Amino acid sequence: MIYLVGDLQGCCNPFERLLQTVDFSPSRDHVYVLGDLVNRGPDSLGVLRRLRELDNAATCLLGNHDLHLLAVAHGVRKPHRSDTLDEILNAPDRDDWLNWIRQRRLAVHEHGWLMVHAGVVPQWDAAQTVALAAEVEAMLAGPDVGEFLTRMYGNEPDKWDDSLQGVPRWRCVVNSLTRLRFCSVDGTMEFATKEGVGGAPEGFMPWFDVPGRRTANTPVAFGHWSTLGLINRDDLMALDTGCIWGGQLTAVRVDGATRELIQIDCPQAQKPGKG
Repeated sequence: MIYLVGDLQGCCNPFERLLQTVDFSPSRDHVYVLGDLVNRGPDSLGVLRRLRELDNAATCLLGNHDLHLLAVAHGVRKPHRSDTLDEILNAPDRDDWLNWIRQRRLAVHEHGWLMVHAGVVPQWDAAQTVALAAEVEAMLAGPDVGEFLTRMYGNEPDKWDDSLQGVPRWRCVVNSLTRLRFCSVDGTMEFATKEGVGGAPEGFMPWFDVPGRRTANTPVAFGHWSTLGLINRDDLMALDTGCIWGGQLTAVRVDGATRELIQIDCPQAQKPGKG
């Protein structure tokens, strides 16, 4: 069985209950976790241990919180007041965990689904999305990861252009795949707004509603956007249902045209507005 799971964010107990609920077997099943493996929840290291135990039965995408962990570990970013990363950062084998994280994927296209953490700008099709993700994956897994992380953050360029090169190119890719919620018809990305669809700034819309986006004929699954809530339609699945806010951890079993929704109630690990 194939399962797609929304943001875990360090919530190990709900994830374990989810695996037990579906009677997950690594020899038979596969789980895709759509980014934000760690942070804000109570047991980020436990999540990493459990995912690593699943070995080849788990494909884990990187989200903005996972990149934040790498940036904090490399001294590029200061910890946020609501971070819960100390157990990883202070672990005697922290380098092993950090190396494991930086070898994870940013986008995959498997079992008929394009999977990312946040979104896809309208200029990319599925093949280009995966190819551009691979460029950044190589940087993160390579020897110059520290230098890359120092230049990864920023809102510019806010629009994709095939002529982009080097750090601006990779920053644009990271921002689309791990931060995107709203963009304009011409693909300009907006990063300040975190509300749901009703909070769209003037001139912007959810990235998946942009007319003519090149992934329109490719089913896309993503997380990241807890204020959006669950979307489960033929061409789109939004699976971040606010586990850390006391919502639910959501998974969908996909088998061709058949789907099964599984949701696990979660204790509140963070208060909305805290961070």
